Amino acid sequence: MAPSQRYLDDMSAELDAMVALLGDLVTCESPSEDPAALDRCAELLATVGARLLGREPERVVLGGVTNLVWRPRGSGPLLLGHYDTVWPMGSLAELPFSTRDGVARGPGVFDMKAGIVQMLYAARICAAHDRVGLLLTGDEETGSIISRALVEELAAKSGAVLVGEPSGDGGAVKVARKGVARFRVTVRGRAAHAGLEPELGVNATVELAHQVLAMLSAERIDLGTTVTPTVATSGSTINTVPETATLDIDVRGWSRAELDRVAGHMHGLRATLPQAELSVTGGVNRYPLEEAMSAELLAHVRAAAREIGIPEPGSVRSGGGSDGNLTAAIGVPTLCGMGAVGGHPHARDEFVDIATMPARTALLAATLDRLGGEE
Repeated sequence: MAPSQRYLDDMSAELDAMVALLGDLVTCESPSEDPAALDRCAELLATVGARLLGREPERVVLGGVTNLVWRPRGSGPLLLGHYDTVWPMGSLAELPFSTRDGVARGPGVFDMKAGIVQMLYAARICAAHDRVGLLLTGDEETGSIISRALVEELAAKSGAVLVGEPSGDGGAVKVARKGVARFRVTVRGRAAHAGLEPELGVNATVELAHQVLAMLSAERIDLGTTVTPTVATSGSTINTVPETATLDIDVRGWSRAELDRVAGHMHGLRATLPQAELSVTGGVNRYPLEEAMSAELLAHVRAAAREIGIPEPGSVRSGGGSDGNLTAAIGVPTLCGMGAVGGHPHARDEFVDIATMPARTALLAATLDRLGGEE
């Protein structure tokens, strides 16, 4: 019997321990914006990971945030995830960790602490465990600005990246992710009294309205390229012509070419009102994870599923980004959504289907064996 054929039974026997660890991780709150909380969670993960993997992680502190690295012996696949969450400190008081009717709930349980549990156990049991790298970062939810270089460095040394982010509906893996670009438009006009002499003012809000229409013309809904104005501010008092205005814009696209096209459009915007001044900052944050970068890994995952006797997972394309975008963009084969089965990431009813954890862990371990690695 191949080792992978025992993985499902082995992980089923470990389910209680996996759920207990999940509870410990969710209870150890880790919002991206709280360095002290991140440190506590990183230390918990370092301790647990050292016990499960038999070796201490390297603590790489960047910008005050700890990233945990278990480097492989030789070259091999990289497991990639993050331990920070979008939930502010104190969320547990209202949304405590719970398990009921086979469902685990709590802040960050699906995105992506259950995925971390599965990654740790998969790395422990797979036959190629000493040739598997593991990276857990602490700033993914805020754009991986600090950890990006580390993610790219470790990915470049691996033959493939499996990202433990949440799966799609029903356990589907994510074979493509949209790229993300973010911009801020700042308008400077001239203040004036709105009742006495509005004609002396240059209305920054009106200029911003012109710019919204101009930027929306770059959308290509037929190609899946979206340009979404989000946070806007302008003006100071109700009886003053607004002197300044700002707008944040979220752009998503399925291809590098589309993101570059929209970026060029955004930086080419020009003021419409006489004497208004306009500046545009920002650019591409993450290029897309395109399907060509995941196709070979998807084949390995489906073959691994057949080996351990579980249904082959489906595949989906996701409009959200992950660190898998970064690794695919530098040319490393990448497959995302290898984590937990559940739903509603970032929402108050975020949940994980507990019964699926052994099979997902076994699938990940069997896939790691197929990817192997070199001595």
